[in-house]
Amino acid sequence: MKQPEPVKRPICPICRRPQRTCICEWIRPTENAVELLILQHPLEVDNAKGSVRLLNLSLPRSQVMVGETFAAAELKARLQAPLANPAAPLYNILLYPESPEDPGLPLTMPPLLDQALLQEPAQLRLIVLDGTWRKSRKMLYLNPLLQQLPRLALRDLPPSRYLIRKAHTPGQLSTLEATCHALMQLERLPEKYLPLLDGFSGFVAQQAAYGRSLPGP
Repeated sequence: MKQPEPVKRPICPICRRPQRTCICEWIRPTENAVELLILQHPLEVDNAKGSVRLLNLSLPRSQVMVGETFAAAELKARLQAPLANPAAPLYNILLYPESPEDPGLPLTMPPLLDQALLQEPAQLRLIVLDGTWRKSRKMLYLNPLLQQLPRLALRDLPPSRYLIRKAHTPGQLSTLEATCHALMQLERLPEKYLPLLDGFSGFVAQQAAYGRSLPGP
């Protein structure tokens, strides 16, 4: 006898998650002046605890590219093509923390940030790597074009709200949190992204509650 096909769970057309765990109530539309390009590791795409979907849905000037290694021509074209005005090239900045060298994955020394070019946020693009510490470092290692970008490192950050994933080192933040704090710094508007961070706290609480409701092994 032919087995009946499993019933497919209804999917939210906006956040693309099962309707039972829809995250749309946590979206906080925020007009980001600095353009955002998120390079997401493939293993993060279907991670229910990931913050990139919420971030992407909240920031209109944001794009997501999925991959570990990107074709140099494709990545270069994306870095040279602003979302709003193709005729106006943007100053690309990689959000990446200061870290000790890894002999197994040596990186090229990046150029210094040009402080004069940071004065106009609308002319900036922030590139963010979404993945675990090891995955993001490997992505940087495998894409030499990213190593040529000036880097922005965050300091004096508040404790993470991301209580549903284990941090590699103290002070590590989720992709959404790190991006919000970087945008606050670049746009010099420390309160602008607080509603999105509050929405993220709701998302974290929802995911934690959903995890507790699952049956035991």
